[in-house]
Amino acid sequence: MRPWTGSWRWITLVLLAWGTLLFYIGGHLVRDSEHPERSSRELSKILAKLERLKQQNEDLRRMAETLRLPDGQVEGVGAVGKLRSLEEQLIRAKEQINSYRSLPADGPGKNQEELRRKTENGVRELWYFVRNEVKKLAHVESGDLQKHIDVLLHNLGHQQRSIMTDLYHLSQADGAGDWREKEAKELSELVQNRITYLQNPADCSKARKLVCNINKGCGYGCQLHHVVYCFMIAYGTQRTLILESQNWRYATGGWETVFKPVSETCTDRTGASTGHWSGEANDRDVQVVELPIVDSLHPRPPYLPLAVPEDLAERLQRLHGDPSVWWVSQFVKYLNRPQAWLEKEMQEATAKLGFKHPIIGVHVRRTDKVGTEAAFHPIEEYMLHVEDEFQSLARRMHIDKKRVYLATDDPSLLHEAKSKYPDYEFISDNSISWSAGLHNRYTENSLRGVILDIHFLSQTNFLVCTFSSQVCRVAYEIMQTLHPDASSYFHSLDDIYYFGGQNAHNQIAIYPHQPRTNEEIPLEPGDVIGVAGNHWDGYSKGINRKSGRTGLYPSYKVKEKIEMVKYPTYPEADKLLNKQ
Repeated sequence: MRPWTGSWRWITLVLLAWGTLLFYIGGHLVRDSEHPERSSRELSKILAKLERLKQQNEDLRRMAETLRLPDGQVEGVGAVGKLRSLEEQLIRAKEQINSYRSLPADGPGKNQEELRRKTENGVRELWYFVRNEVKKLAHVESGDLQKHIDVLLHNLGHQQRSIMTDLYHLSQADGAGDWREKEAKELSELVQNRITYLQNPADCSKARKLVCNINKGCGYGCQLHHVVYCFMIAYGTQRTLILESQNWRYATGGWETVFKPVSETCTDRTGASTGHWSGEANDRDVQVVELPIVDSLHPRPPYLPLAVPEDLAERLQRLHGDPSVWWVSQFVKYLNRPQAWLEKEMQEATAKLGFKHPIIGVHVRRTDKVGTEAAFHPIEEYMLHVEDEFQSLARRMHIDKKRVYLATDDPSLLHEAKSKYPDYEFISDNSISWSAGLHNRYTENSLRGVILDIHFLSQTNFLVCTFSSQVCRVAYEIMQTLHPDASSYFHSLDDIYYFGGQNAHNQIAIYPHQPRTNEEIPLEPGDVIGVAGNHWDGYSKGINRKSGRTGLYPSYKVKEKIEMVKYPTYPEADKLLNKQ
């Protein structure tokens, strides 16, 4: 029996070692649950030990199972059972460790993220619907009816804000907020690196180029979007963008006197051959291609908004509530790099105005827009949504003052706002309002003013404006570059987000709908809807592309159709990024 004694002592020592290891694992899982990075390093060491002990376990189990013990001696059978039990525990522990380690890196699942945003949108649309329908009751003649309506709206608003607050905390739970920050940073760095690589070829004389003239006959926001459209086609056709901006109507010295140049190595438009845009395939052998304004573009390439690159689409759908806006924002981010003097002026203006958070941005566009591109909206319409958002923010942060950054081309509006809403602190620069007037529009002072307005609007916690204004849409685009997902940080009094000259904006029906009025259209799951706009009352308007019928449909019964385009890849740029 002496040889068996040695074997059992060895088995006992290994059992003790494994028991100690399991205790050690459990302790770390409990103690380090709030420190995933430190825990991950420790558990990596544990996993290495587990692998070594796993092989020892296999040897032990084979030995124990072949033991033939004398009658009445059952310790060997018990040892085999303990070995098997410990092995199962170790396997479960290893699975738990791997699951624990992977959460911060992988983040929440795509379905969870899309469901969170879908629920958020559904609740918001429900609120629009209920508020609109209840307001209709005000026309019913009854002495106490209005009082009941006000109470009902107050209670419904309280409930809606509570649900939205819960959803916010859900979005940050279990490391999801940290994952979102990391993923947004990595995606942006990837795209910015690709753009930089494209814009700085090793030999400019041999580079394929796309020429874009900034002087489109419109305002600053429109001209910026014109350059963005050029940039997106340059990226899609793998051409270096040459921006012609001398004698720019806003700054005669050109784009580079205000923002950093779009290229450090290639600003010369010359080449062996030059031609006007005639389609990606037709222009393949032309070195320098001149691009018209988007209104005259023919044939139209697939790279126009609201399309997103196929190789980034899955990550973007998981991260962001509106991938097409995020994609546009990356080109705005690259273009919107201020020269040192402008950056200094932004910092000085921040201190002078007392701009600090929490703060909500309000952009009121009047003058040339009213009666042509947009309807007149009194300040009361904007402030209704400002107050709603402050009540929501108060559930997540301390509100020391209700600050509003007011950007407008109507110099009289600041005094009106202060008079009507004394409980708010309005931050505004009336000199910018004067410079935005029609007679001062195309001056360097006006350019400075619109850039500052867009900068401050983009820096706010929430934006209330009219998306018919390009200034507001630019601010919203820049806002996307400052947060992992700011797709819902706005309320537009008129249009949904759009990009001038974009391809069709489509949605997909996810629930059936039977019309209840002559204004509504039927839906079946899978129907493609060309959306014309959201009425912000629970209903949107569009055309059912299958039936050809145009009309209203409940906004919550559809989801966005993400248009994916096979953009060219930039493996060399990605390699350089990975080496950094």
